[in-house]
Amino acid sequence: MSQETLSDFVEATATKFGIPGVCAGVWADGTEIYAGHGVTSIDNPLPVDEQTLFLLGSVTKTFTATALMRLVAEGGVELEAPVHRYVPEAPVSAEITVAHLLNHTAGLGWGVITDTGEGDDAVARYVAKMAEVEMIAPVGARASYSQAGYNLIGHVIEKVTGQPYDQAVASLVLEPAGLSNTFFSHNDVMTRRFAVGHDKGEDGTLSISRPWRHWRGDHPGGGIASSASDLLSWARFHLGDGAGVLPADVLHRMKQPTAELRASNLGDAIGLCWFLRGVDGVRTVGHGGSSNGQFAELLLVPERNFAVVVMSNAGPDGIPCNQAVVRWALQHYLGVTDADPEPAPYDAARAQEVVGRYENEVMTLTVTADGAGLTLEVLIKPEIRENSEVELPADHAPFPFGLLPGGTDEYVITDGAFTGQRGFFSRDETGVITGVDLAGRPFARTV
Repeated sequence: MSQETLSDFVEATATKFGIPGVCAGVWADGTEIYAGHGVTSIDNPLPVDEQTLFLLGSVTKTFTATALMRLVAEGGVELEAPVHRYVPEAPVSAEITVAHLLNHTAGLGWGVITDTGEGDDAVARYVAKMAEVEMIAPVGARASYSQAGYNLIGHVIEKVTGQPYDQAVASLVLEPAGLSNTFFSHNDVMTRRFAVGHDKGEDGTLSISRPWRHWRGDHPGGGIASSASDLLSWARFHLGDGAGVLPADVLHRMKQPTAELRASNLGDAIGLCWFLRGVDGVRTVGHGGSSNGQFAELLLVPERNFAVVVMSNAGPDGIPCNQAVVRWALQHYLGVTDADPEPAPYDAARAQEVVGRYENEVMTLTVTADGAGLTLEVLIKPEIRENSEVELPADHAPFPFGLLPGGTDEYVITDGAFTGQRGFFSRDETGVITGVDLAGRPFARTV
């Protein structure tokens, strides 16, 4: 496929979703292809290309995990060791190992919404506040996505190397992998062309997302900025043999399943950070990320030596925009079709079982039925907004969803920014619905 074909699809998709700037990169048949569309900012527009820096959000976790695995390969860290061996002051369960943090099975809740400053002690100060993070499952019992867990990994890296997290990752991973356009520091980013996030108002009008990036204490879980060219180089590194950073067997180990995921569009299983999913007969390895009005997707198909990366700069539709480009690339370069499951016809009795209110430490989730369909609304708790030290993103409009056939209590969102998002309802031993999982995060039923 030509660059023109990719460019045409990226332009059409960005236009459809109203995204100011999008950049995609594809590695196929031994060739890199890029397509940039639009502008970095509606207020201060510059053209987007493969060198434009975007915030990667949680794709940062793949860099954090790789840095940690280098320390494992060098004998500085043991995966099965308790995290207290490296961070004895961490206010977390003594049962949690480094491996539990890597594959999100530590039982930790999402995290702490707090600004711990821009000093070299920012990650350490974040970890000191982790007593506020709820345990939402027994250690090792299930995968539950945790930003706090990866920020704690960042502090393990600091303790073992004696360097601030950002500097340690640069020396362990970025520099030896040849990623010269990937940065954490504002000072590095602001002297180059970079994208800003945008938010869509109720009337569809876009405005600049502020702050541009969240606090330094969150860097291990989501603070890196990179370009499409560097992110595709990162993808190629993970398709390769780890030269200069990791032994090939350790790199390969990161992509092996360690815990199953149920009814998750993230994947069927999780490796050491990577989400693993079978798509139309091929195995994919990937990770997505979101920050304040910016979104990124990275997907590998190892058996076909293929990778696709996409970055966009407006919410909430940056997510479906990126996913549409990834799916198009899979279809047009590999002939692989990634399709959402079809929900079962509406069943009033099944619907009434799941109607109710659910919550976790940060959000509430309300399920309603109108006699023809089901709707799911997720809101950040008012007290979280009131006590937050930074402006939090706006809540999404309610999502229509449908239960999947077969009586599995699994569901799929059928419209809106999270179209295709899957999850499941859980029951107690008597068969009563007691909770719901969304995006790998559990909510307990309260009503």
